[in-house]
Amino acid sequence: MFAALQQAAVDDLRELANRLATKDDSNTFGATEYTVRDIVLGIGAKALQNALEGRKKGGTTVPPRPAPTAASPPSSTAGEPSPSWPSSARCGWSGRITCASTAIAGHCPRDAELGLTKGDLSRGATEAVALAGALGSFAEAATKILPELSGLRVSESTVERTTERVGEDVGKRLREGNTFGTARDWEWSTDAEGRTVGYVSVDATGVGMQGENGGRAEGRMASVGMVWNANKPGHVRYVCGLTGGLGVLGQPLRNQAAQVGLDRAERWVAISDGGAGLEDFLRVQFPRVGAVILDFYHAAEYLNAWAKALHPDEREATDVAQTWCHRLKHEGGEAVLADLKEIDVSSRTPTVQEAHRVVLVYFGNQVHRMDYPGYRAKGWLIGSGRSRPHASRWSVNA
Repeated sequence: MFAALQQAAVDDLRELANRLATKDDSNTFGATEYTVRDIVLGIGAKALQNALEGRKKGGTTVPPRPAPTAASPPSSTAGEPSPSWPSSARCGWSGRITCASTAIAGHCPRDAELGLTKGDLSRGATEAVALAGALGSFAEAATKILPELSGLRVSESTVERTTERVGEDVGKRLREGNTFGTARDWEWSTDAEGRTVGYVSVDATGVGMQGENGGRAEGRMASVGMVWNANKPGHVRYVCGLTGGLGVLGQPLRNQAAQVGLDRAERWVAISDGGAGLEDFLRVQFPRVGAVILDFYHAAEYLNAWAKALHPDEREATDVAQTWCHRLKHEGGEAVLADLKEIDVSSRTPTVQEAHRVVLVYFGNQVHRMDYPGYRAKGWLIGSGRSRPHASRWSVNA
């Protein structure tokens, strides 16, 4: 049976070896990767076909032979011709052909050139698995996302290990001062006064954690930094980290900003929510910022929560919240805060009183960052519209 399979697959094996040997690193993957996969699947199909034909003829099973070693090539059984494997001299390829899982260990220099990782995934497969693992749960990535989008079928543990390994590599590169993306100065957009403006933002989002054996564990905060160019698709750089918080985010974020020429922008504008320490972080790390604007969408969330507590009817609460938000956008935080202070809730329920206290404290602490009419008059953005959803998405498995 082995001889028949070898005879049927020898041309496929030669083509496989030649393709790997004749492609440089820039052409090893992509179309070549899919061709190699098709060849391997074809060999597997022939093996199954031979096995089925053997059963129909009443063939007997042969005990498996021990895995060959580097010093001992695969031997033939009595009466069976020795397989003529593709010669490395003929095709110019030096590598390995493993016949059993135990033969996977050893020194294989070609693996590094081919981009094979510790988990025996190609560069393309590693990228796909890591991206899927960062989007949601590892189980969903293994059973749904990867099979549907790429046809890859790997285990949940493989997704987890691959995602963690890529994350460790990215973290190592960031600590070494490396940046990601093309290094070139952006053509910064201009504001209403005709001056170029670069935007920076930082956010912190809660990440749920799972303890040992599926038990509960205390959540963590992931910090996400962003540098971007308003109204320029693709002009954005992110830095995200779960370990170290804001304390380790500053230098990598400044490196990414330098890579795209933030220093060339005449004005810097920062945007963040009201999280503790975010404003101070931005002013220290980017001392040229003309303003650290409170993200309008974050302030609007507090007004919406206040309206819902005040008006149980959903439609009425929506109308009231829209009115408050309109005033905030066109009159600013001081006007809204003054009106909030005038509302008497002494006769209302404890829930309403607590909601009123929360919104007053928040606006009192952040009102100096709510000059939205002034920001808009200068042509500045008043909300990132980017950092919060990306923070939640990319830090899930950070």
